[in-house]
Amino acid sequence: MASNYIFNIYFIAILIYFLATIKNNSFLPLTNAAGGNCGNAPAASLVPCLGAAKNAKAKVPPICCGKVGALLKTSPKCLCAAILSPIAKNAGANPAVAVTIPKRCNIKNRPIGKKCGRYIVP
Repeated sequence: MASNYIFNIYFIAILIYFLATIKNNSFLPLTNAAGGNCGNAPAASLVPCLGAAKNAKAKVPPICCGKVGALLKTSPKCLCAAILSPIAKNAGANPAVAVTIPKRCNIKNRPIGKKCGRYIVP
């Protein structure tokens, strides 16, 4: 249990460092696979969802559901961008699993049937 906690702290520290150092680099464009101008903020704000994005059987933390719900209300395309982002991929998130999080959170206004890259929101 302590090793998971240490890993999560380590991951967050690396993520913050990564975001700070690549903010203006061209290899991570602000226009993303979802077609929006979302930047890195959505992916960084969904750090509490990482466990649920790696494992379809993992319980989705309430804080993750809150962040996903808020993102769907304000800019739904940015959720797809976060799921497909290099940050999520480098953290080990599985896009096929991550796209199921809104359903696993019982979010009613999720974009059912919409494509997110090659994945479809259930």
